[in-house]
Amino acid sequence: MQTLKPSTRPFNHQDTYPCPVCRTGQISTMPMMEALGCNFCQHIFTASEERQLLKMADRQPPVTWHWDGKKWIGAHLEGTEFGWSYFAAAIGLIFLPTTLLGLSAYYFPPVPGSRLSWFPAAWTGLAFLSHLGIVLWLVAEFYQFPVGTYFRAWARRIRRR
Repeated sequence: MQTLKPSTRPFNHQDTYPCPVCRTGQISTMPMMEALGCNFCQHIFTASEERQLLKMADRQPPVTWHWDGKKWIGAHLEGTEFGWSYFAAAIGLIFLPTTLLGLSAYYFPPVPGSRLSWFPAAWTGLAFLSHLGIVLWLVAEFYQFPVGTYFRAWARRIRRR
């Protein structure tokens, strides 16, 4: 029994490839330009065949992907390194306010059976969700994750079924 390996091909800017941003459209050479464009999310890319790289041209700093012969790998920002300090700040922003609210509700509980006895727990949960949302929004804005494009592609896949 012979197993078939998936074919690999070097990057050539004249071919079409899956879009690394929306993962729905196809990128191909734009007419009369040395750039590539996605037919779904409309992002513009520049390519380096020697280094097998694709760079998003309509973003600053540009995001870079590497072609491994089958798919795009990585989404690295040029000149930007995330270290432990950013991770610690994000965790602190999420858990410090939530912990302060939870501790205050624990040490100063509401009168049992009162109409608003549920409020401190709800406020603590809302603080956690809102601060988590802030961190996720900042990450999505920094990486410019196309949330709207993702939902359009998801709706298109559902309609096809």
